[in-house]
Amino acid sequence: MSTATAPTHEQIALIGAGPSGLAGARNLQKHGVPFQGFEAHGDVGGLWDIDNPRSTVYHSAHLISSKRTTEFAEFPMADTVADYPSHRELRRYFSDFADRFGLRAHFRFHTRVLRVEPVSDAPGTRWRVSTEAADGTRETAEYKGVVIANGTLAEPKRPRFEGRFDGELLHTSDYKHAELFKDKRVLIVGAGNSGCDIAVDAVHYAKSVDISVRRGYYFVPKYVFGKPADTLGGKRPLPPWLKQKIDATVLKWFTGDPVRFGFPKPDYRMYESHPIVNSLVLHHVGHGDIGVRGDIARLAGHTVHFKDGSARDYDLILAATGYALHYPFIERELLNWQGMAPRLYLNIFSPRFENIAVLGMIEASGIGWQGRYEQAELVARYFRAKASGSPKAQALRAAVQGPPPDLSGGFKYLQLERMAYYVHKDTYRAAVRNAAAALADPT
Repeated sequence: MSTATAPTHEQIALIGAGPSGLAGARNLQKHGVPFQGFEAHGDVGGLWDIDNPRSTVYHSAHLISSKRTTEFAEFPMADTVADYPSHRELRRYFSDFADRFGLRAHFRFHTRVLRVEPVSDAPGTRWRVSTEAADGTRETAEYKGVVIANGTLAEPKRPRFEGRFDGELLHTSDYKHAELFKDKRVLIVGAGNSGCDIAVDAVHYAKSVDISVRRGYYFVPKYVFGKPADTLGGKRPLPPWLKQKIDATVLKWFTGDPVRFGFPKPDYRMYESHPIVNSLVLHHVGHGDIGVRGDIARLAGHTVHFKDGSARDYDLILAATGYALHYPFIERELLNWQGMAPRLYLNIFSPRFENIAVLGMIEASGIGWQGRYEQAELVARYFRAKASGSPKAQALRAAVQGPPPDLSGGFKYLQLERMAYYVHKDTYRAAVRNAAAALADPT
C-alpha cells in the first residue's frame, strides 16, 4: 500500500511502474506530493520485465541507445553494465532504482486501472479512478489528479493484407525467442529497429529470411571509432541542415550505402524519421543471409506477392509494424486527442483539465529515461506549486493555453503515426527544464 496517509482526494493517482512511472513516483516523492501508484503487473520495470504479461521484449532485446545516454542521472548504471544493456540488466536496474528510493511502497501491484474520468467538467476537477485487483475486487475512488505513465509500446499495430495466408502470421509482440523460426521460410515486414534485430536473430534458425520494406532507412552502427555512436558529437549543436549533411556522410563511411543492398533510397533527410541503430542487418544482407523485398501486394496460400511483381513462398510472416498509443482507461477527448495522438502542452499537459498529466508520450533519438525524469520533475513541481496556491502554477497553465512551442528543432519529421509525438531531444529537454525551473522554489 501507499505510504501516503492523505485521503485519496488529496493524492495523485499514478498509473504504471515502468520507466516513466518510476520517474513519476520518484519525483512526486521527492517533492512531497502525496500519491498512490497502480501497476497491473506484480513488480516494477514495465516492458523490461520479460515476465510481465504486457511485456513486448524478446530474449535477445538490448537497448538501442547506450547506457550513459539513457540512464537516470541521479542513479547511474554500474560500470560493469554493458554499453548496450540487455533486458535482464535493465530489469535489475529498475528494481535497484525502486529499492534505492523505496518506491515499491507507493504502488498497489496486481491492480489494473479500468477507468479514469473527471468528476465534473470544471478545469480543476477531481478524477474518479476505478481499479480491479487480481482477486477481482473492484474499487472506485476520487483523486486530486492523475498522472498517466503506462507506456507507449504495449498495443501492437497488426497490419491487414489483401488475400489469405496459410502459414503463421504474427506480430513482434508475439515473439520471444528465435526458435520460433526453426527450419521455416520467414518474412519480416518492416525494417524498424525491432524488425532488424529479429531478422538478425532469425538468420541463425530459419531456412531463409527476407525483410519487406516500403521506404528507405538510415542505418546507424552502435559503435563509431570504438565508442557508442550516441556518445560522440560536439558540445555545441549544429544547425539541422549541417548535422544532417555531416552525419549522413559519416554514416556512409561506416555502413556503406544501403541502396546497394536493395533497400529503397530514403525520400527524406536524416533524422526526419527514427534511424535504425543496427549495422548487423546490413552485414547479413551483404552475406546473402537476409533478402530485401519490396512492399506486399497480396497473400495467396503460402505465397506472398510483392508490389514489384515478384513472389515468394513463406511459412511465417512476422509483422514488425510497431505499436499504437493506447490509454484504454480514458476517453480520447479527455486527452485532447487530435489525429494520430493527443495534443498536449510539452506532450504532458491537457489544455482542458488542470489536474491530469501524461509521462512518457515522447519519442526522440537519444532522449533516454532522463528525458522522462525531467518530465516527471516538471509535473511534480507543478502539482506542488498548485497545492500551495503559487502563481507560478497559474503561469504554467497560461502557457498551456497559449500557442504550443516548436519542439522539432528545425527538423521536418515524417507525418507518420509513430512520429506523431516525436520531438527533437535537445529542444524538448531545454523546454521542459526551463518550465520546471520557472516552478522552482526561490533559494
